[in-house]
Amino acid sequence: MVTVEELTTFCKKKGLVFANSEIYGGIAGFFDYGPIGVELKNNIKKEWWTYHVQQRQDVVGIDGSIIAHPTVWIASGHVNGFSDVLVSCTKCNERFRADVLIEDLLNISASSLTLSDINEFIRTKNLKCTKCKSPLGEASAFNLMFQTFVGPKQDKDAIAYLRPETAQLMFANFKLVAETARCKLPFGIAQIGKAFRNEISPRNFLFRMREFEQMEIEYFIHPDKHDECPFIKHVLEYELLILSSESQIKGTSATKMTIAAALENNIIQSPWHAYWLATEHNWFVKLGCNPEHIRVRQHVTEEKAHYAKDTWDLEYEFPFGWKELQGIADRSDYDLQQHIKNSGKDLSLYDEETKKKIVPHVVAEPSTGVDRAFLLFLCEAYLYSKERDYVVLRLHPALAPVKAAIFPLLSNKEELTKLAHKIYEDIREDFPAQYDTSGSVGRRYARADEIGIPYCITIDFDSITNKDVTIRDRDTASQIRVPIKQLQQRLCQLLKQEIAFEKAGVLVKKENNTQHNSDDPTSNTQN
Repeated sequence: MVTVEELTTFCKKKGLVFANSEIYGGIAGFFDYGPIGVELKNNIKKEWWTYHVQQRQDVVGIDGSIIAHPTVWIASGHVNGFSDVLVSCTKCNERFRADVLIEDLLNISASSLTLSDINEFIRTKNLKCTKCKSPLGEASAFNLMFQTFVGPKQDKDAIAYLRPETAQLMFANFKLVAETARCKLPFGIAQIGKAFRNEISPRNFLFRMREFEQMEIEYFIHPDKHDECPFIKHVLEYELLILSSESQIKGTSATKMTIAAALENNIIQSPWHAYWLATEHNWFVKLGCNPEHIRVRQHVTEEKAHYAKDTWDLEYEFPFGWKELQGIADRSDYDLQQHIKNSGKDLSLYDEETKKKIVPHVVAEPSTGVDRAFLLFLCEAYLYSKERDYVVLRLHPALAPVKAAIFPLLSNKEELTKLAHKIYEDIREDFPAQYDTSGSVGRRYARADEIGIPYCITIDFDSITNKDVTIRDRDTASQIRVPIKQLQQRLCQLLKQEIAFEKAGVLVKKENNTQHNSDDPTSNTQN
């Protein structure tokens, strides 16, 4: 399996992700997306928005401000309760996130430990500073919100916060959205946007950052209709790798089962929760994630937030272990009630059936980090090919930053370059495309493979005579000949996976990949 270090190096070399402010030494927890990376990231967001909002009738979107009235964060509990546990070395003053330190040193899960539990562990296990091996001090809570000021004064009345999550603006705007979009329960509000957390110890590349992006839905239902999910019938036979709270307590492994079986055995208690777990799992799988690499894990009692009836995480097997990819919580009416209490405003809806006002419940909160999704798709796509002697980035066509590359066989033959450029201009009207004349065709193939371009189109002398071109498939290196007049149609079919590659044209040959080394070979560690 590829390591985080290899991914970090690869991303820098290929223009996917750079360390922020690198020329000044960088700043931990902040990253910049390069020319290829920003296209991949935008495609992830586009696919998420299409799947969750545009293709549904029951979800609408908003784009909330990064800075909100500070009372929003008092109502949500972030001002007083949004913290991690910090512990410092008594000698060198190195600071650590305590639960992560315990997990690293003792190889146990520490996510459910309280502050007093952590201090007890540090004392009884005699844990030391990993930097200088000196004793650790008393652990304490550390609030993760970035504080700033609004306006010319910098006093307590001007304090504001960079939002630590995107959810709260969906609650604060709930009534406005429901009324203006004429939403009827059940319905969801979606948002993609930046969030900021002053992490004690950002780590593992894009996994834990201080500035990141979230894709999130708050899905509202009638408080008396928790068991009435009209969509559950569509996912009953969908299979998930499930790690229940009971399995974790007993120390048993995850079990593959259908949604129907999980509901029948009361492992997943709510049909709404089951539906959203399957829906979110399917989004990752349909975009190229191996279902064996992703599981759903139920929070044990000690982990659950006080307001959560039940919480499940989608977890992915990253190079550094099984880690949270997405959280899906049943939050009841906690958030809306908190904002009703703190604002004094009526955020209820009128129920036509009972002729009464109701406060809807959030039965699911699918919340995904864009950057973590980026890291997942990168892990899934990254493959060092021994045959080709370079990395092939096997991205799903929908996510690929560039869809096609156009190569004239020889760059000094005007008849070839003229036709190639005409084809390039036509293709890029429909798809992001790249025109490359530098080096041998083999080297051009390698450069295209490394940034995930699914199809390369070569224009040779036969193209002038026969009016056709060669299309090469990134993953198999197979090649077909396709008439130029059919090229865009075939590309569209291939990118939408509506036709098998071998049936899109006349199969000609498979290249000798060992001769096509990259200009920039990467590590030869195989995924």
